[in-house]
Amino acid sequence: MKAIFLGTNGWYDTDTGNTVCTLIETDEYSIILDAGNGIFKLDKYVDGKKPVYLFISHFHLDHIIGLHILNKFNFKQEMSIYGPEGVKNVLDTIINVPYTVPLSKLPFKVDVHELSEGIHRIPFLVECRLLLHSSRCMGYRFELEGKIIAYCPDTGICENAIELARNADLLIAECSFKSGQRNSQWPHLNPEDAAQIAKDANAKTLALIHFDANIYQTLQQREIAQENAKETFNNTFAAYDNIWIEL
Repeated sequence: MKAIFLGTNGWYDTDTGNTVCTLIETDEYSIILDAGNGIFKLDKYVDGKKPVYLFISHFHLDHIIGLHILNKFNFKQEMSIYGPEGVKNVLDTIINVPYTVPLSKLPFKVDVHELSEGIHRIPFLVECRLLLHSSRCMGYRFELEGKIIAYCPDTGICENAIELARNADLLIAECSFKSGQRNSQWPHLNPEDAAQIAKDANAKTLALIHFDANIYQTLQQREIAQENAKETFNNTFAAYDNIWIEL
């Protein structure tokens, strides 16, 4: 099983990367975490023969803008899209004429499902918890091939993030702010915050993603964030586009 980082920027694309999208490729499934512009690289890694599952955390554009790229693909099996309450209405509005090709007109079948907090089998186990953000945002915890992967996108420090990451083999967490930055009106994590969640949750590995494009303007700044996070949680790496980790 691999986690492949297709997009690692938050907010907008720059030379440092595309907006946020992560692929979890297992023997049975292709699982996509959020649909920023990084999703356009999907066909480099996915042949479409396995079922494709897309999990949307929330509806800020940097997490869904890549959905207008879906007509690039021709999956052999259907795509199942999951998201928090309201996902159907949001996608029917934005992924539709006159803005882009509607989901119903894609060359493969797409089903959209709303997820409540709790544990679901779809067919793998996924736990959903609401995170601390300026709008409704869902974090996810997956049990796949005997491994646990936790996904905590846009959030401030909160108990639900820690619980999602509890004993995870891989915690994928956002890192919008630099060290020392916080904003209670715009909840996000800095390197130390993300590392503290990983430490408190007894996670094994922490991957930092969703670097605010206006704050992190170079990859070298991500490396500084990585080193700062390591002071709290040593097994941390700052992700950038097109790298992958095997689990």
